[in-house]
Amino acid sequence: MDKSDLEFYCPNYLITEIFKHKERLIKASKVGEEEVYELLEKTLQQVNFVNEEFISLGNLIHANRLCNDIDEKDTLFVALSLEFDAQFWTKDDILKNGLRQKGFDNFFDDTVYE
Repeated sequence: MDKSDLEFYCPNYLITEIFKHKERLIKASKVGEEEVYELLEKTLQQVNFVNEEFISLGNLIHANRLCNDIDEKDTLFVALSLEFDAQFWTKDDILKNGLRQKGFDNFFDDTVYE
């Protein structure tokens, strides 16, 4: 599979998180604020956003059980992965390890595209 064939899905909640942490994103970047916004725009155009109400209650409950003692803020992302039976992409090793300990191991390996 070519990198251009990948499809990315996120719950709408991601937009809230970006706004919530925008100052930290800007500060951590090596570029100016305008360029950060341009990069965010280009990146977000590649993402399919999903309204959380389309995630089944069963997958929300399952994801909450998986995430509740690791990082509850990741519940919607894991639930969406469960809903679509899609690989979950995260760089959060604490989350990955915690999910693996609970039997979830459907992670996207981005190293094959580097």
